[in-house]
Amino acid sequence: MPEPDPRDAKAVLRERYGYTEFRGDQEDIIRHVVGGGDALVLMPTGGGKSLCYQIPSILRNGVGVVVSPLIALMQDQVGAMRQIGVRATFLNSSLEPHESRAIEHALVGGDYDLLYVAPERLMTPPFLALLGRLDIALFAIDEAHCVSQWGHDFRPEYIQLSVLHERFPSVPRIALTATADAMTQREIVDKLRLDEARRYVASFDRPNIQYRINVKDRPNQQLHAFLTAEHHADSGIVYCQTRKKTEEVAAFLCEKGYGALPYHAGMDAETRREHQQRFLREDGVIMVATIAFGMGIDKPDVRFVAHMDFPQNVERYYQETGRAGRDGLPATAWMVYGLADIVTSQRFIDTSDAEDEYKRVLRGKLQAMLGLCETVTCRRQVVLRYFGEELAEPCGACDTCLEPVDTWDGSVAAQKALSTVYRTGQRFGVAHQIDVLMGKQTERVVSLGHDGLSTYGIGADVPENDWRSVFRQLVAADLLRVDTSGYGTLSLTPASRGVLRGEQELRFRRDPTPPKRAGARRGRGDRAVLGDVADHDVDLWEALRQVRIEIAQEQDVPAFVVFHDATLRHLLEVRPQTLAAMRHVHGIGEAKLARYGERFLDVVREYGPALRKSVSRIRRPDWPDDA
Repeated sequence: MPEPDPRDAKAVLRERYGYTEFRGDQEDIIRHVVGGGDALVLMPTGGGKSLCYQIPSILRNGVGVVVSPLIALMQDQVGAMRQIGVRATFLNSSLEPHESRAIEHALVGGDYDLLYVAPERLMTPPFLALLGRLDIALFAIDEAHCVSQWGHDFRPEYIQLSVLHERFPSVPRIALTATADAMTQREIVDKLRLDEARRYVASFDRPNIQYRINVKDRPNQQLHAFLTAEHHADSGIVYCQTRKKTEEVAAFLCEKGYGALPYHAGMDAETRREHQQRFLREDGVIMVATIAFGMGIDKPDVRFVAHMDFPQNVERYYQETGRAGRDGLPATAWMVYGLADIVTSQRFIDTSDAEDEYKRVLRGKLQAMLGLCETVTCRRQVVLRYFGEELAEPCGACDTCLEPVDTWDGSVAAQKALSTVYRTGQRFGVAHQIDVLMGKQTERVVSLGHDGLSTYGIGADVPENDWRSVFRQLVAADLLRVDTSGYGTLSLTPASRGVLRGEQELRFRRDPTPPKRAGARRGRGDRAVLGDVADHDVDLWEALRQVRIEIAQEQDVPAFVVFHDATLRHLLEVRPQTLAAMRHVHGIGEAKLARYGERFLDVVREYGPALRKSVSRIRRPDWPDDA
């Protein structure tokens, strides 16, 4: 096939997607794949990965086969493509046999540009036989990190995808993921046989996401205060560790007036499907979920991701928080954690049936996640450094940048705590150690004779919460080990000797005092997106959203498939008065312009041309991952 003309790709970008320029390496990736080359693409969520295989599928002869791990989302992905005039379809178990046969017949006839399929179906002999009858433009392997046996999203079917190279050696393959450290990248190349693939690694930075991590102190109330103050009308995801907790948190939020839905693997499939559809298609829905929910979710207007429990590694944290703000607009990654979360994570590793080498890797990943939580420096710098990227200056937007963390010399306090653990026989948990340090006359302290220890009462001048912070940070620093058999007893690690001997200085972070409960903020939840704009602009924003909802219901697609928030915001800024002027709005291609242009113009015209002063503080939107 001849070298593609870059103007062809740009023409598709403009006419189909409504954008005039590619971002980052997109154009190079598209040129390489259209020319028949293999590629490994690492881009953060919202970075535009999907265009890297969608546009080559349009430009190359044949159908682009997209391997996607979640069949529940294929319908929306295909719906989004059809909205911009791309001939797309899917094959999965949701179809009736006669529907599948009709699609297969159309595929053989060359009627589609894109086909979405799950890896489980792709690997069946009948489907591989079907592929042999097709003119294939490319294979796109989405969520390629699922090949990693070290990761939390491991899918055994992904390892078998090397068969694509064996059976179709001349068809280009593009593997894409938003989450892969150096080890995972090596696995992707090895398992998928992408040795000759050109590697494209974009920045992992998501500057529109604000990272905030807090110590647990009545977590439900902390979550409620956060939502009330900042996201009371926004769509978001709340992650919990257990099925029971998802039910409890969802019920709590519903009692507080939020539209919250639980989601976990213990629910029946129909209820999970219903809750997922509501989250994707309705505004202001909060999904309270375990990690069973999320991979492949392409809802662009998720304004926050909250973690009620401690993620076990930075990859998982980055991937889950990356589901916020896919449209490039402001979003928040909020988390609370405590010592109990650390113990739970350690217990998970210790009690697993994994080989010792695997456990060693997991402990290293856990320690890196603890380092992110306990850092007193810029959190964004810590996250990026984990993925091998350096941010020259602190971001100025995360919690530790906005409110610098106070630190204190904890060497003496650490010696007192470690000595108490040693003198009590390394057989008791945090609560008992604090009772001894503070000189409490509890029944247990007295009956065990621990009120006669030399460390009894030596920490009476330190508040109990501060001692809890000390013990948490000693565990996080691997100076104390928590027994994971269920009793939570503390023991010294070899690293603690230097501290006890006074050979090592320790500085602890001073946990901030929990803020007072915030009252409900004024205005709508969209203020995070709109900024400080005039009421007249907010009224137009609501009118634009309403017509988008009406169209989405008519088309039976999520609202964001019609237009992203970023597109509506640009409409609000420029207020085009003609269809020709609307062509310059980000995210409006020819198909959507013809289909919806007049309906949105009617709304914009009702409010008149733009008053620049009233919208001058609206940041020009970056275009999102999907159009």
